[in-house]
Amino acid sequence: MAVEMENDMKYAYINGKILSGDKDMQVKQGLVIVTEGEKITDIVKEVPKSPDMKVVDLDGRYIMPGLINMHVHLAGNGKPQKKQRDNEKLVKTLMGTALSRAVAYKVVSDFARTELLSGVTTIRTVGGLGDFDTRLRDEIAAGKRVGPRILAANEGISVPGGHMAGSVAVAAHSIDEALKQLEHAGNEKVDLVKLMITGGVLDAKEKGVPGELKMKPEMVKAVCDRAHAAGYKVAAHVESPEGVKVALANGVDSIEHGAKPDDEMIRLFKEKNAFLCTTISPAVPYALFDRSLTNATEVEQYNGNIVFDGIVECARVALANDIPVVLGNDVGCPWITQYDFWRELCYFHKYTGVSNAFALYTATKRSAELAGIGDDPGVEDLFQRLEKRRHLRHKGQRRLFFVAAGLFGQPAGAPQPQQKAQRQRVGVAGGLLGLIARVVGVQCQRLCQRGEVILGPGYGLGPASGRNSRGLTSSNNCIRMPLSIGKVRLLLYHS
Repeated sequence: MAVEMENDMKYAYINGKILSGDKDMQVKQGLVIVTEGEKITDIVKEVPKSPDMKVVDLDGRYIMPGLINMHVHLAGNGKPQKKQRDNEKLVKTLMGTALSRAVAYKVVSDFARTELLSGVTTIRTVGGLGDFDTRLRDEIAAGKRVGPRILAANEGISVPGGHMAGSVAVAAHSIDEALKQLEHAGNEKVDLVKLMITGGVLDAKEKGVPGELKMKPEMVKAVCDRAHAAGYKVAAHVESPEGVKVALANGVDSIEHGAKPDDEMIRLFKEKNAFLCTTISPAVPYALFDRSLTNATEVEQYNGNIVFDGIVECARVALANDIPVVLGNDVGCPWITQYDFWRELCYFHKYTGVSNAFALYTATKRSAELAGIGDDPGVEDLFQRLEKRRHLRHKGQRRLFFVAAGLFGQPAGAPQPQQKAQRQRVGVAGGLLGLIARVVGVQCQRLCQRGEVILGPGYGLGPASGRNSRGLTSSNNCIRMPLSIGKVRLLLYHS
């Protein structure tokens, strides 16, 4: 059934399965979620007796905390390239005129909207164009644009010849220049600071040297000390053991990506109370895809395998040693889009051996805690912390969405006429994505029937375009409502 939300309407959602956000993601059943307008007002055992209360039967569907993507570059679309492009030159062109900047900002804001439509209600940006990320953050918070909550770093700090220097990071030639960029970021009211300490797979020019140290330890320490004094946490791109140790020893709070660990690295993580942001997604194509698909060079594939193994092993060892781990998909890297954060959870489960429930916990409650927006955001906290959040709005459109087949173990219905027309418009590539969504959905449904909760493909599969970010599995049969629990938003799905 289709449901049209009104700001003053009261709803009672029954027969839903609530995922709490805890490590074991215990399902809570037999409870009624009561909303008024755009606010969750209560969770009770019975439907309140009220003449203006509308009852919505969720028919066994799941309600879960919104996903948190902890490593995002909003300027990237993830489109694979036949050869490496000059990102520095491209960014200079995009930011060169008022018109091109306006176009670029529109693209970035559309990508943020796509993140939300794919089930991500909070993103942590770690390198962007100018002040776009903080500007967009404030516009979303003010209700001027649609998108997730943004924790923004704006441009990162790199060095000449360093990772992403001149594109989504500023090249600092000296410690003084690095500190001036930090001051500039503070004036833009960033939420965190990002350093590019090592190179990456695409920076390495020969085999065996991905993650080459680029930023001197003295610069890392100077920026971290000043950032901490100003109240900022520091995240750092590092893809080698040496880089991780330099970062941790000099004050970095979160290691983005990681590398093959050893005892010293484990000690530093614990001593510095740092956490790891695991990003398996961007390493998969270079390590596991055939080079005829990725257009990667032999050197890039060789180094891609080193980075992939290092990221996975670092995550495994961190988990085994009670080092906090969160997830990000490094969106913007080749093959990594703004709508497929769900894949990172699947990779995390597959390659580190954690349960599906723990993967969901890592991408929700755990990430909220480590991002500084936790405050016990689980479903149980509804009774104490209720906070109003805007519903997702579409100008001139109803807020109606379809949950992809098997997202929470529910089969998709027959395609509607408008879906068939949509398939014709998006072409072969989109059709393949739609087929993947349905195949994966069937498998997810089987897992759920066995009592195992798994995050399925989501309803964000489809062309990476703001015009069609719902993908091929959209229809006008279902609705998804972002609501809030304390500081963390919920995604509520029903047909």
